[in-house]
Amino acid sequence: MRALATHPDRSGHVIAGLASGGVSISEDGGQTWETRATGLSEGTVDAVAIAAGNPELLYAAVRGDGLWKSENAGRSWVLAMDRPWLNEAEHDPLTLTSVNLETGMGGIWIYAGTGAGLTRVPDCFCRWQDVQPGNAMDALVSGEAPPAEAPLPEGEPVRALATAPSAPKVLYAALPSGLWMSADAGVVWSRLAQGSASAVAVHSGNADLLAALIDGHLKLSRDGGANWAAIAAA
Repeated sequence: MRALATHPDRSGHVIAGLASGGVSISEDGGQTWETRATGLSEGTVDAVAIAAGNPELLYAAVRGDGLWKSENAGRSWVLAMDRPWLNEAEHDPLTLTSVNLETGMGGIWIYAGTGAGLTRVPDCFCRWQDVQPGNAMDALVSGEAPPAEAPLPEGEPVRALATAPSAPKVLYAALPSGLWMSADAGVVWSRLAQGSASAVAVHSGNADLLAALIDGHLKLSRDGGANWAAIAAA
């Protein structure tokens, strides 16, 4: 398995992206699995996500191909978008998350972490784009100073992304330089923990409860990353 996503409301419902290709779904917490790959391109599935507000809608990133979607819980798939273009080259998504935001482009956005940084696309799938402040265009027209931005470190791979439906503007990102957090949907970022972060997960109902793998050690925070405690291996 290359990637996992869990249903926000149904305990034990897990979606897995497979290194051998395809997507598998478990309804019993991983005890049994059913492969669902009809129409899905062959190739390693590096990232999977469940659409915010619509658990029947799934996304899968197929290595060397693009972003695929299923509107029937994985039973059939269609190509939604080519791979994102960053730094004058195409890049495979390493991680995906879906966020419900109130913006002029619509509510649902799919964020993708790649080897060249962070990008996102609205669910109209018009184009991949950089994360910009929502009122940047208004400031440009009025002649006012543009809103503040503090993007993630340039050139670093974004290995993992996580967000909670209860706080859709709060994003967590795992990078080689540490674990980062944004409270405004990815415009301004601050580092929560130093060290090489490779995974992060957040509770679906509590955006302050998160776990992260940092320097090979599993850690837990109950206050949005202000304090961390090591989780002992079983």
